Amino acid sequence: MSTAHGTTTPPGVPGPRPWSADPYSDALVTGRGPLFLRRTDGWLLPLEVERWCARADAVDLTVLGRCEGTVLDVGCGPGRLVAELAARGRPALGIDVSEAAVAHTARLGGQALRRSVFEPLPGEGRWDTALLLDGNVGIGGDPAALLRRMAQLLTPGGLLIVETLADVDVDERVSVHIVRVTDPRSTAGPAFPWARLGTPALLRHAARAGWCREGQWSAGGRSFVALRNRDGRDGPDDRYDRADRDDRDDRDDRNSRSTSSAAEPPNSTAVISSQRARKPSPESPLANR
Repeated sequence: MSTAHGTTTPPGVPGPRPWSADPYSDALVTGRGPLFLRRTDGWLLPLEVERWCARADAVDLTVLGRCEGTVLDVGCGPGRLVAELAARGRPALGIDVSEAAVAHTARLGGQALRRSVFEPLPGEGRWDTALLLDGNVGIGGDPAALLRRMAQLLTPGGLLIVETLADVDVDERVSVHIVRVTDPRSTAGPAFPWARLGTPALLRHAARAGWCREGQWSAGGRSFVALRNRDGRDGPDDRYDRADRDDRDDRDDRNSRSTSSAAEPPNSTAVISSQRARKPSPESPLANR
């Protein structure tokens, strides 16, 4: 799990790297939590550090079994998925803004770069599959912008697999800090924007950004959506202007009425979840890493 930029930095411009804050880096070194995202109202979202630092589990394997060709894991965290793909001989690359996460991935035998998804990446427009798991659809706090960026990274007709909040219709933008609340000496990382999406909200954003739903499933209490990239390229600017206007209108409509997330108590907790095999060719994203 990772994020892309700080609260005021626009996509495409490197900014603060909140997942490089000591609480997160320390947790990856030890492989243990507890670690949380804390909203400004005090609500805590537990981060599943132990699961992310373990080997890919049975649910992860069902996702990896759907991957096609070369795989880009966005917000790879400590690298369990990239390492599992590498062990299977699958070409895969992880990106993460945390130096500790990239180092952990390398120790597991996976390839990873310390990079934001909104920065230039190797193989843009040539990846066959991209992953946004473990809550990473929240990167940057702007799902519409993130989905458009993913379309730029994937090949035409490419596959995007996204993990969403299970069994809820939530479409929330929040400002959060990374905290280890059980350690009174721990300092919170910098505030950064984040988003929380249930499946219905993801599908709404995806349709506006030109994605087609390929599949939808749940396993082990986690929910996933597979999206197919219609053209894999950035479209005319006016298309995205319309999508942005639609997104703002949708937000205004949501703000005018109460939502399920607004009814949640401020100090409750919620868990967010951080086939065609081909060898890399000279045109492969990994070949030009």
